Amino acid sequence: MAKGPRGMSTEKPRDRKKVLLRLWKYLYAHKWLLLLALVLTVTSNVLALIGPTLSGWAIDSIGTEPGAVNFERVFFYCGLMIAFYVVSSALSYILSVLMIHFSQKIVYQMRQDVFNKLSILPVKYFDNHQTGDIVSRISYDIDTINASLSTDLLQIATSVITVVGSFIMMLRISPRLIIIFLFTIPASVIFTKYKTKQVRPLFSKRSRALGAMNGYVEEIISGQKTTKSYHQEETMIARFDQKNEDACDAYYRADYFGSMTGPVVNFINNLSLALVSMFGALLFLFGNLTLGNLSSFVLYSRKFSGPINEVANIIADLQSAMSAAERVFLLIDENPEPEDAPDAEELIDPQGHVVIRNLRFGYDPEKPIIHDLSLEAKPGSLVAIVGPTGAGKTTIINLLMRFYDPQGGSITIDGHDSMKLTRKSLRKAYSMVLQDTWLFHGTIAENISYGRPDATMEEIVEAAKAAHVHHFIERLPKGYDTVLNEDGVNISQGQKQLLTIARAMLMNSHMLILDEATSNVDTRTEIQIQAAMRELMKNKTCFVIAHRLSTIQHADTILVVQKGDIVEQGKHDELLAKGGVYAGLYNSQFQ
Repeated sequence: MAKGPRGMSTEKPRDRKKVLLRLWKYLYAHKWLLLLALVLTVTSNVLALIGPTLSGWAIDSIGTEPGAVNFERVFFYCGLMIAFYVVSSALSYILSVLMIHFSQKIVYQMRQDVFNKLSILPVKYFDNHQTGDIVSRISYDIDTINASLSTDLLQIATSVITVVGSFIMMLRISPRLIIIFLFTIPASVIFTKYKTKQVRPLFSKRSRALGAMNGYVEEIISGQKTTKSYHQEETMIARFDQKNEDACDAYYRADYFGSMTGPVVNFINNLSLALVSMFGALLFLFGNLTLGNLSSFVLYSRKFSGPINEVANIIADLQSAMSAAERVFLLIDENPEPEDAPDAEELIDPQGHVVIRNLRFGYDPEKPIIHDLSLEAKPGSLVAIVGPTGAGKTTIINLLMRFYDPQGGSITIDGHDSMKLTRKSLRKAYSMVLQDTWLFHGTIAENISYGRPDATMEEIVEAAKAAHVHHFIERLPKGYDTVLNEDGVNISQGQKQLLTIARAMLMNSHMLILDEATSNVDTRTEIQIQAAMRELMKNKTCFVIAHRLSTIQHADTILVVQKGDIVEQGKHDELLAKGGVYAGLYNSQFQ
């Protein structure tokens, strides 16, 4: 990336017109509120624009000769001016409340669109993006857009009306004095345009820096125990200091260079006011302008130049909002999970006969992880997948669930190619328990019945008993109605795992996937769970990824995976007798 003056980024700005068009679609969805806001804006500002004219008429009614004051007309114009200003202020207040309501509707819809998109994005998107950055887009970035819509949009509309109205009024009073603005206004516009182009990339960089910092904070908070265990607090603080410094520096540079516009434009506007006062006084002395008209012209010149200065001051906020909108729309525009094939069919009453033939896959197609994998899982069988870290065990599960699609080969279920099945029916055929437990804020019963909201309490209790967690739940003050904190932080890690296993048991699925699912429970409980699960999974296919090889001795088939290929396959005793890779893994756990 090239660097401009003072080290500023000069990256090419994105298509702002496209962003504005996208924002306009959100605005147009509430066109009647927008129309009402426009009517209130025009009415309020027109009433305010009449004030300087009434002030000039009141001054002319005073006259320049002693004792020639027409008090009746002075009080009339002053009273009328006060009335207009009061009504204008009342309409402005109503308009402000309306704009807050209007912006909240847009922000609500935008957040809904972002969250809806998150629900249909493929798993690989979340594998490649930090959680904190995603949260930053749905919170900070949309809040920035909200602030701009509720204040900046109204300010710009008001400024446009005020500038146009003031110009018309000044033109009516004295066309000759308008000549002054033919020099000062272009100077303001040229400078503002120059600074806007210079500052725009800085606000994009600011949003990215904040997203990176939020992602880091989320990562560190979730790993506090590990950080403390390894006494890496100072290391983490040092890294955060760098992220924080980058974010603050990005904020400073954006605000610093953005804030230059306002004072310079304000100086140009004050210069124009001084010139108006000087040349207006000359016109008054030569009898070409009344004192009241000169007073009105000066007031209109302030109204005319003031909004230009205000617009220059909010350019920075607008740039920030545009950058935030870009990040939000980039997320909304992410490619969703590919749609099912046009001829895709529902997987009805699966028996669990899974066959993988010549499977080839890599998260990076140029670097395959699985080269030529083939296996068969017969209905009702327990298939254990073992192997060293990085061998491709979890990748096989990702492919079975179609979180990712292979680059070659096929996976069939009961003779049906998984690529020609609907993802919904395919995934509903499985129950899945991962090593990383996930529980939400709700009762224990709600967490267990997450996959089957219509499950009866008897079915929930039966699943909990099968997972050997019923007695623990019964000891809680409110039993199954006990509310878990977010991510279940008020129970132990092992208890969380048992609850997720109970959730899987409650599902009436024909196949079960356990990815290191019992890694957080003791060996005795793990054996009990395996026995209960075998009883529960009769005539159903079960895939188990396990590091504790002692827990899979009764598996119907054990697949030993190494570097993406099945190097050994058979029963426990058979593989031990071979003295190969499996025997080495098994013996290493007991030596």
